[in-house]
Amino acid sequence: MAEERKGFLREAVELFGFRLGRPDNKEPLQSFVPPSLDDGAVAVSEGGAFGTTVDLDNNIKNESQLITKYREMALQPEAEKAIDDVCNEAIIVDNNQMPVDVDLDDTKLSPNIKNIIRTEFDYILRLLKMNTRGYDVFRNWYVDGKIYYHIVIDLKNASEGIKELRYIDPRKIKKVKKAVKRNQNSSTLGKDGLEKKHEEFYLYQSKGSNTSSQGIMIAPDAIAYCHSGVLDNKNYNILGHLHKAIKPLNQLRMLEDATVIYRLARAPERRIFYIDVGNLPKQKAEQYLRDMMVKHKNKLVYDANTGEVRDDRKFLTMLEDYWLPRREGGRGTEITTLPGGQNLGELDDVNYFRRKLYEALNVPISRLEQETQFNVGRASEITRDEIKFSKFITRLRAKFSELFLTILEKQVVLKGVMTLAEWHEVREFLKFNYQEDNHFSELRDAEILRERMTLLQEVDQYVGKYFSANWIRTNVLKQTDEEKEIINGEIEKEEEEPNEEGEDE
Repeated sequence: MAEERKGFLREAVELFGFRLGRPDNKEPLQSFVPPSLDDGAVAVSEGGAFGTTVDLDNNIKNESQLITKYREMALQPEAEKAIDDVCNEAIIVDNNQMPVDVDLDDTKLSPNIKNIIRTEFDYILRLLKMNTRGYDVFRNWYVDGKIYYHIVIDLKNASEGIKELRYIDPRKIKKVKKAVKRNQNSSTLGKDGLEKKHEEFYLYQSKGSNTSSQGIMIAPDAIAYCHSGVLDNKNYNILGHLHKAIKPLNQLRMLEDATVIYRLARAPERRIFYIDVGNLPKQKAEQYLRDMMVKHKNKLVYDANTGEVRDDRKFLTMLEDYWLPRREGGRGTEITTLPGGQNLGELDDVNYFRRKLYEALNVPISRLEQETQFNVGRASEITRDEIKFSKFITRLRAKFSELFLTILEKQVVLKGVMTLAEWHEVREFLKFNYQEDNHFSELRDAEILRERMTLLQEVDQYVGKYFSANWIRTNVLKQTDEEKEIINGEIEKEEEEPNEEGEDE
């Protein structure tokens, strides 16, 4: 700890807009390629206003409206059910335990540093309230496509680490990259055509307009930012996982409304009155037709608010009869029946778009059927869609883990546990283990072990003849070299224990 703390003071570190340590005279790396905007940052030049434009049927003009659209979609029953399936699979909280823990087995850190990092990670999870609000945190990230937290520290005692993590509405904050010019008349490119340094910061706007350069500039280290990783076709804007479901959801809503209207209009059988008006003038013919309607029409309605009986014969609704005039020379007065719709019970087209919506959200179609029972049988009976869905959840977890890495980096550097350079060396070796569905995991592991034991019994008779014991342990039992050493040590220890007991006797 002392040596690491000294290294932390020797190395210059920029955090929260401040430089800690000695000045750094290193030149930034140069490239003819401008920085990638795969993090959704807006590239701006000196001065002027900026905004983001999303070409979505000319309805959504900026990122703030797009996030609002995602949240409106999440309120629809079908989309909400799919989102709930995704979030329930990704974040599992059992017995009020943390849904995720950090795995440091692949790192070369000392046991003491590993314990410190685990302690700090548990502290971060408590700040995020992952044991009680882990589902909500993940759902906000999944629906909005991004999530922001303000890292609050005590500037007078920065070594105490993070004090609070405050959630920021993604509609009110934007990451900005601005090219730094060497002087007023020079461009961002040097004489050799190499791209120069860019300044990064976050712009917070309390009103959430997200269309101008007016706001509070925040140092990038003061914000914990994690996005979905889904980019538009220009690799410019960050989209949410719900983006590809906008069109199927709109089509489903429109078709359901059309189905309701059709059923209301075509459900009852109605009569068509053809009234012979002879050669009467137009006004007298219309008056004669109205008289016939009033004469043969009786529509008395009870008003529950006033207790009166109201006569609504003057109103013609879409569920009532039709009255049509007929001139002299044709057939006389006639009454026919307009039959009701014959295909009112068919919902194939509605179910098609509902399945299409689930496919757009990467949720297995089998989960759409209400009659489908939960199968706890053999893991080999799991459908291909469920396997694809499991891999999709794994990708979501890997992307969401960047939020933990960002916050943990600030915590260990502020507390002097590691230097920034040391952190970047071990960052790629950190893993996060999420809790799984216990019952399914036990069934899967038990079945895998059962199949291996069955295969082991079949090839055991060929050990020393066609196969070596080491080959079988590697290819049949899938044991790693580290596991072999541990198991061999445990076997030797168990063999010595009976001998020691016999000697004591």
